[in-house]
Amino acid sequence: MTTSTVFEQTFTIRPRGAFSLVEAGAFGHGAEPAGDWPGGGAFAGGVLRLAFCRDDLRGQVGVALTQDAGGVHGVVGGLDPGEPLDPVRDQVARMLSLDGDGAAFAEVGERDPLIGRIMAAAPGLRPVLFASPWEAALWCVLSQRWGRRQSLAARERLARGCGRVLEVAGEEAAAVPTPAQLLAADRLPGLPELKQERLRAVARAAEAGLLDPTSLREGDPDEVRARLRTVPGIGAFAATLIHLRASGVQDALVADEPRLAALVGAAYGLDGPATAADLTRIAEPWRPFRTWTAVLIRAAGRRLPEMAVVPEPVPAARVPRARRPRPEPLALIG
Repeated sequence: MTTSTVFEQTFTIRPRGAFSLVEAGAFGHGAEPAGDWPGGGAFAGGVLRLAFCRDDLRGQVGVALTQDAGGVHGVVGGLDPGEPLDPVRDQVARMLSLDGDGAAFAEVGERDPLIGRIMAAAPGLRPVLFASPWEAALWCVLSQRWGRRQSLAARERLARGCGRVLEVAGEEAAAVPTPAQLLAADRLPGLPELKQERLRAVARAAEAGLLDPTSLREGDPDEVRARLRTVPGIGAFAATLIHLRASGVQDALVADEPRLAALVGAAYGLDGPATAADLTRIAEPWRPFRTWTAVLIRAAGRRLPEMAVVPEPVPAARVPRARRPRPEPLALIG
């Protein structure tokens, strides 16, 4: 584990269209069943603190974000003098979906009145993503057969034991190890051998370029997910999660998420949860923001009365395991 330097740099992102840092900070942390934003982020006192691996996978940074009328402002620690700031800024923009055109997204709400009502109930809400496909894949392995609390604790141990602890706006924040740091560790603290083997396989895939966010975002979704499934420990569910929750893709159809299907079925007057065919049809007016819109529905749809009463889908039955806590379902989208 290493600590950060005191060298800091700043940047500003001016969102196109509505954006709320408060909504981003609450994403996955509030009372609503909005999914999980599992690591590297904490919002308090108007400051969103992040600690994450850079996209180049060569080091970690800490970023403190605030928002005012002039935009979203970031203070970056952890870069050495001379290291470029723009890639970190661009990565933060992707993480908070600030690389997309929120004004164009608002037009979806004009085409689909229901979506417009959700946007009004959650002004400025955009998808919040994992820092990188590497971190999403790492989380997928850590959370297999474990509940969220246990997985978060394992992530924190891994970050503090093998990664880097940074000071972000006066508070400590631990960033997970880079693939090289993980592979250099003789043992990963507190993890069973199978998870260690799978994490090393993911690290090797990351070093080989398989988890490059641009390639994942711009590739054919089916081909992207098929490539991800070649990594030991990454199944169909994890491949979809990595693609949707880390690459920055904006218009991939989400047709296999049970909570989304239940909410759409109730909101659009179907007899039950929306089928893949239903979602394909209903989502047509959401282009070119089908992923963003799916996240909006899942993260904030329950703020509308007709969706507030929709029961949570029952997880698929699993073979009971003695003295093992029942895993909490991991969210594909928001």
